[in-house]
Amino acid sequence: MRIGIDLGGTKIEIAALDEADGAVLARERIATPRGDYDATIAAIRDLVAGMEARLGRGGTVGIGVPGAISPASGLVKNANSTWLIGRPFDRDLEVALGRPVRLANDANCFALSEAVDGSAAGAAIMFGVILGTGVGGGIVVNGRVLTGANAISGEWGHNPLPWPEDTERPGPACYCGRHGCIETFLSGPGLAADHQRATGTAMSAEDVVAAAAGGDAAAEATMRRYEDRLARALAHLVNILDPEVIVLGGGLSGLPRLYEAVPRLWGRYIFSDHVATRLLSPVHGDAGGVRGAAWLWPPERNDRR
Repeated sequence: MRIGIDLGGTKIEIAALDEADGAVLARERIATPRGDYDATIAAIRDLVAGMEARLGRGGTVGIGVPGAISPASGLVKNANSTWLIGRPFDRDLEVALGRPVRLANDANCFALSEAVDGSAAGAAIMFGVILGTGVGGGIVVNGRVLTGANAISGEWGHNPLPWPEDTERPGPACYCGRHGCIETFLSGPGLAADHQRATGTAMSAEDVVAAAAGGDAAAEATMRRYEDRLARALAHLVNILDPEVIVLGGGLSGLPRLYEAVPRLWGRYIFSDHVATRLLSPVHGDAGGVRGAAWLWPPERNDRR
């Protein structure tokens, strides 16, 4: 069997997939021991041991993390789970588990899951988008995850918002040290902050969405700004990558209005007379990351390493 682990900032999820058909045999979630590197290693070790004991067999282990292993140093970089940064996470896990592991960015895992047997199955080029606490992405071409020379392929959240209006310059400060990153506008906290800047009212992203659905004019205006910004950001990506499919993931991917509004809007920004790219919701929902991590160990004929 293939074991996948999705290491998030608040939870760690493990799933075991059947070797033959990819069916989920078992899943479990625990709270992430935030800020504690050694406890994170131990938690993953214990989850794997428990899953294997529960199912009575061993498995390969793939792990999705909110960051990447630097090709230059071999250490974790760009992780919003900051206690991982600067650590040889993959090597320490191999010692703890007593076997090789495969590790990838969590957005890449989500994209791989949807490319293997999800909304983008069969697509030659797909882009998997994460719209949640942060904004990330993963690129899969002909069934292979693109990692890139710097292990940052798909990190569109830290590009500037394209075609900014005057009111969007220089843009909100980002934790990366710059202003106006796509993440500062399109993440859940970014949506909430935009609403507060426009109205003076502090609301969560979920509450803004609910208020807009209930007919609140200010919340509806916030959602329309969000949709136009998402259309611009994705159009910029289509102009570069020209994918057949874009699949949305993360907490905001569950908004049906995005799949209608964004394709209606992005044509004005995409450098083409016709846009064939499809914007789709995920098949596997919040299981995409953990399933994609497990698929980091596919049969040799589909090896994506």
